[in-house]
Amino acid sequence: MARPRVKICCISSIDEAKVAVENGASALGLVGHMPGGPGVIEDELINRIAQTVPPPISTFLLTSETKSRDIIRHHERVHTTTIQIVDELENREYEVLHNELPGVKLVQVIHVIDEGSVIEAIEISRFADALLLDSGNPELEVKELGGTGRTHDWTLSREIGKSVPIPIFLAGGLNKDNIKQAIETVQPFGVDLCSGVRTNGKLDKQKLKDFFHAMEN
Repeated sequence: MARPRVKICCISSIDEAKVAVENGASALGLVGHMPGGPGVIEDELINRIAQTVPPPISTFLLTSETKSRDIIRHHERVHTTTIQIVDELENREYEVLHNELPGVKLVQVIHVIDEGSVIEAIEISRFADALLLDSGNPELEVKELGGTGRTHDWTLSREIGKSVPIPIFLAGGLNKDNIKQAIETVQPFGVDLCSGVRTNGKLDKQKLKDFFHAMEN
């Protein structure tokens, strides 16, 4: 099995983006306005960071917008290569996004809670370019839409991966100590991490090196 691609999320500066790429990241997550969670930065900074990232590294805008037109407007302010939709898209207007933003990849987050999440993932896999399987809970009074630092039931994520025709990214509480088991269990196309490579909220070069070493050994 090929080594999964690694997306480092919650990038907060041009320097962090550079460090992540130099240490092996294939994609960077840039967090727009959220109801809660780590890593939120202003759209102007997201745009500045995105413009410094060389191809073929992907830049993901994490947006909590739920209406297609609002997502389009959000992307027009930042110009990332990919949009990561962290909440449920109203009326599943993925076709509107594909038509208005040709060439921009759409990654839909599925918050893996129970078997219902598997059904949801299978349905949405018809519209998105990839799924990102995370450990949030959008049903709470203050929605958890990512960055929880918690793992979820990886057997459900494995079931999703076997049931959909598009790539999956695995997120939620990944670190150097559990990444091998996570990969062996789920066999994802990519993995996504934030807190697992940070110290006091800052990207930690040593934790990054330890993570990639753990993946490869």
